[in-house]
Amino acid sequence: MNRTWKLFFALLIAAALIAVIPLALLRDTDFAGADGAAEEIVQELDPDYEPIAQPILEPPGGETESLLFCLQAALGAGVLGFGFGWLSARKKYQGGASAEHLREETP
Repeated sequence: MNRTWKLFFALLIAAALIAVIPLALLRDTDFAGADGAAEEIVQELDPDYEPIAQPILEPPGGETESLLFCLQAALGAGVLGFGFGWLSARKKYQGGASAEHLREETP
């Protein structure tokens, strides 16, 4: 296994620990977000308001919801990073003459 893969797995483990350790150490905390605050304001303004739709799956706690949101953001950032990297590499290696020149130089 080369150095790049070792670094990749070390960073992957570090990211997993950053996500799991706070959830394991912090007990009885509320990681409520903007959705809960917005719901409270709507209830104050119009107590008879009933939501149009209900969630299909309700997470067991606020921590789980926050974790899922962070994972979604990380996955989106990874996809965007891969896409930008692929586009810049494609631009760098695109072209007939430059690609043939690179193939001739490599042993």
